[in-house]
Amino acid sequence: MADPSSYRPKPGQIPDSPGVYRFRDEHRRVIYVGKAKSLRQRLANYFQDLANLHPRTRTMVTTAASVEWTVVSTEVEALQLEYSWIKEYDPRFNVKYRDDKSYPYLAVTMNEEFPRVQVMRGQKKKGVRYFGPYTHAWAIRDTVDLLLRVFPVRTCSAGVFKNAARTGRPCLLGYIGKCSAPCVDRVTPDEHHELADEFCDFMAGRTGTYIRRLEKEMQAAAEEMEYERAGRLRDDIEALKKAMEKSAVVLADATDADLIALAEDELEAAVQIFHVRGGRVRGQRGWVTDKVEAVTSGDLVEHALQQLYGEESGDAVPKEVLVPALPEPVEPIQAWLTERRGSIVSLRIPQRGDKKALMETVHRNAQQALVLHKTRRASDLTTRSRALEEIAEALDLGSAPLRIECYDISHLQGDDVVASMVVFEDGLARKSEYRRFQIKGFEGQDDVRSMHEVITRRFKRYLAAQEKSADWSDAELDDETEQEMRLTEDDGRPKKFAYPPQLVVVDGGQPQVAAAKRALDELGIDDIAVCGLAKRLEEVWVPDEDDPVVLPRTSEGLYLLQRVRDEAHRFAITYQRTKRAKRFRAGPLDDVPGLGDARKQALIKHFGSVKRLRSATIDQICEVPGIGRKTAETIVIAFAQAAPAAPAVNTATGEIMEDDDRIADRPDDRPEDHTTDHATHARTTEEPVGASEERRGQEP
Repeated sequence: MADPSSYRPKPGQIPDSPGVYRFRDEHRRVIYVGKAKSLRQRLANYFQDLANLHPRTRTMVTTAASVEWTVVSTEVEALQLEYSWIKEYDPRFNVKYRDDKSYPYLAVTMNEEFPRVQVMRGQKKKGVRYFGPYTHAWAIRDTVDLLLRVFPVRTCSAGVFKNAARTGRPCLLGYIGKCSAPCVDRVTPDEHHELADEFCDFMAGRTGTYIRRLEKEMQAAAEEMEYERAGRLRDDIEALKKAMEKSAVVLADATDADLIALAEDELEAAVQIFHVRGGRVRGQRGWVTDKVEAVTSGDLVEHALQQLYGEESGDAVPKEVLVPALPEPVEPIQAWLTERRGSIVSLRIPQRGDKKALMETVHRNAQQALVLHKTRRASDLTTRSRALEEIAEALDLGSAPLRIECYDISHLQGDDVVASMVVFEDGLARKSEYRRFQIKGFEGQDDVRSMHEVITRRFKRYLAAQEKSADWSDAELDDETEQEMRLTEDDGRPKKFAYPPQLVVVDGGQPQVAAAKRALDELGIDDIAVCGLAKRLEEVWVPDEDDPVVLPRTSEGLYLLQRVRDEAHRFAITYQRTKRAKRFRAGPLDDVPGLGDARKQALIKHFGSVKRLRSATIDQICEVPGIGRKTAETIVIAFAQAAPAAPAVNTATGEIMEDDDRIADRPDDRPEDHTTDHATHARTTEEPVGASEERRGQEP
């Protein structure tokens, strides 16, 4: 625990101007980011008597080891910089809103030649129009099913679309009139784009125009005695009205607004947002946060606005935002919203009428969300703290292990041996810090030796980072350069192994623990605790002890260790299966030097299959964009040298399968996985790692 007076800036050093400040811990890690109208006045509040500080603020300043600041010209610039740094550094003491679910959106891919309507979750993509978010995906599908009668936009995947174009036959929706069938050229790209534009206009709230137009067309058809056409138009009008009824009118003046409500207590806060477009509720979402800093309702509203609109622009930011409390001061955040929209945004508290009544409804939803969250998590913040304290007491640690790293080894009967490293901070998974390893020092099955290699490699990187930081501290560098060099690798990316854990957990028993401890001793590291969790009896092993530490089955500490161990196991086995699948799919093209994934895909796309590529001539291969004659010759030679595979037979039908079928099917025909201490556990952890997680957990 640091004394804030040890790093308090000298009087007169802090400027009396707007800016953004960062508190860092002893490892130079950013733990808190804040902004201020006057840096001098704001920072002075942190360096008063600790007894006068809020408990969470007191924890932050005693964890920190230094403070630095950046001066900006206006409060709006300070707001923008604060948002950027919170997103970049993910400080542990800042308010972090987390969705209680991944909300689905109705998305229209306007960036494609033939726009597609679909349900999307996750990160928003450029060129795609989004509507929502919705509470349930089925609500989107019901609405889309009604609207396709009037706006028959494509909804099929790329594979279905290409197959229909190849065969010249549309899918079922094309036959029943719920798709304009651009795959078989029933409409031109421009006509289909116009349909998609009309669909988006209707979803954006401009509904009256289309209904009035259809009513006029229906009357004209009836007058001309085209009764079948008039009947179809009548049904289309009913479908549109039914879709509109799914979101009742809540604001009679057809307002576009977002309503934000809060429900909070001493430890947590819940935020609910209603998205109103054209006077109708078009989407709803909610967040919950631990109040890890001393914040007011206005501060929570400001953080919510940053989260909502930090990546948005144009019409995605509504003209009016209604909130329960205004940030102090309100001008910078209002100017920031106006800048993101491109026109004036009204940020205010509703005082009377329909908007105040709707705000009360949103507030009731926030209260229910907070109650439900507390019921589900059972005061998770308190539970996590108790779990860390129990671990510290059981392992005789000086303090609670705020950062825990867990390692697991995975292989398939000695092949494709890999390891995982997962990180938990404050009892929560920090997936951006996950890492993957390939065992390179030897071949074959030796879990103990593999664990020794992984621990050695990981902490060699840590020592190298520390040594590099020491070299920089001895050099005469300006403050800004020194800060950046401490935090980044040579290529500018964040350091991967710069921060040490307080506790290393290995998946295994006494031998694995001894190997991890030996690796740390060889590197001269004696301030990191080590333990192992054996799967058989869930025993906790510590170095140099003949008997394990047995935690009660109801212990929160044991439950946390189990979660950490299971997450390491899941991450390791997913990586091992990925490597195995690549090995199973390996073919002659993998041995061609300089032939990457992009050109492999181009070859397969051009010829349609590996079988046709194998029978192609050099001149035919040269027709593929990006393939020169020398590369084509190398490909032909690689196929010639590859031993012909025996034909595979589908035992159910007796059919001889193509090469591509064999490649696709082979990974499913595999022996059982094996991982350290629990050969059968592999079958129970088949949840795949998300794409973003796979990108983050790169092999060192």
